[in-house]
Amino acid sequence: MAVPVAYARSHERVVRLCEAGCDSRSLRVRLLDELRTATGFDAYAFLLTDPETSVGCSPVADVPCLPELPKMTRLKYLTALDRWTALDGVALLSDLPDPSRNLLWRELLRDYGVRDIASLVFKDRFGCWGFLDLYRCDRAFSAAEAAYLARLTAPVSTALRRIQAGTFVVRPSHAPRPGPLVLLLSPDLLVLAQTPETYACLSLLVPPEHGRPAVPASAYNVAAQLLAVEAGVDAHPPRSRVHAADGLWLTLSAARIGDAAPQARRAIAVTIEETSPTERLAVFARAFALSPREGDLLSHLARGGDNHTMACRMSLSELTVQDHLKSIFAKTSTNTRGMLLARALGA
Repeated sequence: MAVPVAYARSHERVVRLCEAGCDSRSLRVRLLDELRTATGFDAYAFLLTDPETSVGCSPVADVPCLPELPKMTRLKYLTALDRWTALDGVALLSDLPDPSRNLLWRELLRDYGVRDIASLVFKDRFGCWGFLDLYRCDRAFSAAEAAYLARLTAPVSTALRRIQAGTFVVRPSHAPRPGPLVLLLSPDLLVLAQTPETYACLSLLVPPEHGRPAVPASAYNVAAQLLAVEAGVDAHPPRSRVHAADGLWLTLSAARIGDAAPQARRAIAVTIEETSPTERLAVFARAFALSPREGDLLSHLARGGDNHTMACRMSLSELTVQDHLKSIFAKTSTNTRGMLLARALGA
């Protein structure tokens, strides 16, 4: 096990990684390499999340039970103890008086030899940006290791938010715009039907490894959140907004279909469509750390109107509106309204 001095040096390397500037997948892979050196683990699952709903997407993972990924995802969302939505920093399975109360571990991971889980959440006052589970089979995580991991959550949260902000770019005029797509899942999250277009879209969200079929992991997550809402485990809506590529943001939503069978036996439809301007603006405001008032002003700006009109709508002086605009320009590295809206709306 690394000594405290090594933890301090590792923390410095993590901070440098977070400040280096790269895409979310590359950052997570590099962070995992650093964490493996500092603490050691046998498996992992590192997901981004919708900052408002906290629903996961775009996983970088190496789990011990990949053939049972639908079951693992379902149990993860139905597990109330140490759930990332209620977590602050780091939690260890081994700290629980009775680890068997953790549904995911009791019903699945225990059978794969997992002894301990370190669960981390990456969030700030602007939203939840991701969560990470580290699995160990040979020994429990120590208190010193947990403290080391806890110190990393702040810089990683900031980095993930900043990377999401960087995805808001103007889309090429010729870029295709996907229409509504649907994936049909069983109550156990097994794929029942999907169109070729849906398959291609999900492959874009989670690129398959060479020689392996695409796994609809992002769809599993929104469907599992629906099950969590129905079970009373969490109240966030089963919806996730995720960046696909080249400034394209997609919204995944889950809902039961049909009404002939009892709710628990109905299939789950996961819809995938381009994120609406309103929903896109909401993520943009969080990613760029806009204040609530600045976010409101951005929404009014998107609807059109000069400073006088926006001042009347918001019951502010025109001078205050101008001050808020200057602040927004500074935070988003823009200098005109047109440039700001082009980035925020992608067009």
